[in-house]
Amino acid sequence: MTEEKKAIVRDLGFGGLMHVPPLRVDHQLLRELANNFKLGENRLKTGYGSFQITPKTIGDALGINATGNLFPEKVEYKQLSDDDKIIYRRFQGKTLKSLTDEMMEIGVGSEEERLMFKRIFILASQTTRRRRRRQLMAASLPS
Repeated sequence: MTEEKKAIVRDLGFGGLMHVPPLRVDHQLLRELANNFKLGENRLKTGYGSFQITPKTIGDALGINATGNLFPEKVEYKQLSDDDKIIYRRFQGKTLKSLTDEMMEIGVGSEEERLMFKRIFILASQTTRRRRRRQLMAASLPS
């Protein structure tokens, strides 16, 4: 990723993500974490005690803004403006790989390109977060 793109990512409040190494965690460890995380209480229970897990704790650990709702309300397609519908259709059906490839290839020389980079980055980040959550949930299922 170019330095210009890294600056945009930092401006969006996701700079800490550049320092998070790829997750290569053993399936058994993920299952153990999932089985010991109490979702309703946001607590991780271990042999050493119980730990409160909050978005702030996660944000502090990763160096990212993890508090607040970035998307406070659900958007209805019918209520979108014509310009927003074009943007929605542009990303509809994209895979994480295609979003990542597009994010790496897009220029950031103009304001329009920088805005598109931001949109792709946020969408790819949300897609990754959902995918990781599904993997964690699958790991917690009895085998």
